[in-house]
Amino acid sequence: MGFIRSIWNDFLYSMRVSNVVTRLVVINFAIFLVALVLYALALILGNEAAFERAILWFCVPASLNRLLWQLWSPITYMFLHIHPFHLIGNLIFLYMFGTVISDLIGPRRVIPLYLVGGLAGALFFMLSAQLLPGTGEYALGASGAVMALAGASVFLAPEYRVGLYFLGEVKLKYIVIFILVLDLVGIAGQYNSGGHAAHIGGFLIGTWFIWAFRRGHDWMEPIQRGLNRLLDWFSGKSANLQRTTRFSEAAKRKEEKKAEELSFQERLDNILDKIKASGLESLTPEEKEFLYNASKKG
Repeated sequence: MGFIRSIWNDFLYSMRVSNVVTRLVVINFAIFLVALVLYALALILGNEAAFERAILWFCVPASLNRLLWQLWSPITYMFLHIHPFHLIGNLIFLYMFGTVISDLIGPRRVIPLYLVGGLAGALFFMLSAQLLPGTGEYALGASGAVMALAGASVFLAPEYRVGLYFLGEVKLKYIVIFILVLDLVGIAGQYNSGGHAAHIGGFLIGTWFIWAFRRGHDWMEPIQRGLNRLLDWFSGKSANLQRTTRFSEAAKRKEEKKAEELSFQERLDNILDKIKASGLESLTPEEKEFLYNASKKG
């Protein structure tokens, strides 16, 4: 249990740290390895169909009725890959575009863009299932989330140069245009229409968020704050914080009461010294009332 707890805490920590792009790559790759091990076990046990049925619970469905029974899937699907080439392609672009976002507007905005891109991809996939042929019944993979990072990157710095093997430095806008053309051709050719529609959805939400950001509306920051609160809750820090807050408030009340009692005693001593020096007649009406109340308190 200690080992599992350590992995869980590392995962939660990975959602905050500055090198969040690398952590996202590691999380996607780790989930792929888990799925691969489970698939190998299913093959050994001769129950591949059970593995496929289990995986579908973490893929976003085209059917709204099915979605109501697996509300978590619009989140889980964007971290899940089955085919290695699908994974490798997404991780390369995730690292490329995520690094651009991290360098230009800060690492705190990578996760919000990734999440909203994945959610937009799920929405566009489900919409395309109602309108386009060849959509498929389920979708999985980080492509929609990655395309949100791509759209945000090209909207921020279209002239940004990225080093590519065999090609040298290529401007970001040409890379993104090439990907978009492939998606549009895929939709027009009815090849994996739902997957390509999800890419377009992620791209649009990424550009929209950066369009707003450049006009002074940082919608990514409240998402990050909400994510931090959620992670605190999962890690148990919120309960510790509440206990610490209650302890601090109790200590504060204790200190205030102590200060009040000390002030009371000091005032009483001053009045008694005044009586000793000048007699009872020298007291003001307020001092007499205070002395009377003090005698009742004693």
